[in-house]
Amino acid sequence: MLEVKDLHVCVEEDPSEKILKGVNLTINKGEIHAIMGPNGSGKSTLSKVVAGHEAYEVTQGDILFEGESILELDPEERAHLGVFLAFQYPVEVPGVTNKTLLRQAYNTIAQEQGREELDPLQFEDYAKEKLELIDMKPEFLERSINAGFSGGEKKRNEIFQMAVLNPKLSFLDETDSGLDIDALKTVANGINQIADEDKAICMVTHYQRILDYITPDHVHVMIDGKIAKSGDKELAVKLEEQGYDWLIDTAAASV
Repeated sequence: MLEVKDLHVCVEEDPSEKILKGVNLTINKGEIHAIMGPNGSGKSTLSKVVAGHEAYEVTQGDILFEGESILELDPEERAHLGVFLAFQYPVEVPGVTNKTLLRQAYNTIAQEQGREELDPLQFEDYAKEKLELIDMKPEFLERSINAGFSGGEKKRNEIFQMAVLNPKLSFLDETDSGLDIDALKTVANGINQIADEDKAICMVTHYQRILDYITPDHVHVMIDGKIAKSGDKELAVKLEEQGYDWLIDTAAASV
């Protein structure tokens, strides 16, 4: 579904500031991946670049989605294809309700993909089913996007949006940060219910704790803009026990 090939990325305003330095990553349908690593290693940058964030410039490499390069596509065009990004810091949009935004987004994507659009009553019934996945009340549909939401509510709202829009590929940028244990379990349960054999999910996280509730097929560790090591869930457990220093030392020695 996704193939990242020798991806080099810098900040558009400062081409000398290289953030990604040759990332290679393949994600297949039905897989759950976790990307871990210390602060500043490039994890969040990778998720934003896949989604098409305009603050970054790809200087080398390619991103293939379902076999086709998406480098020249705008963020909304990538979304229409089925790429979704859950934000690390969800923004507030006062005056625009969840229901209004999500129905418009759902129908726009449905139109692009040749699926049936939903009228207001159909969409409300559909959205209420998805609310149950992350234990949110129907009143959330009428609230302005993230306005006045707690940190946990904002993160659950991101997973709700993911459930409604039903993307093929989802990048979740530190969705677990700032969550207490109950909210973490709720979010993880929602992700597990959304995951299926036709979708792919990539979780960006600092910590192993969300992986107590979601079992990844692959775990990758980013160090200094590259994937330094890949493995299964046991790699995440080792990182929790030993930290990242042993991998940082190994990466430095190989330069």
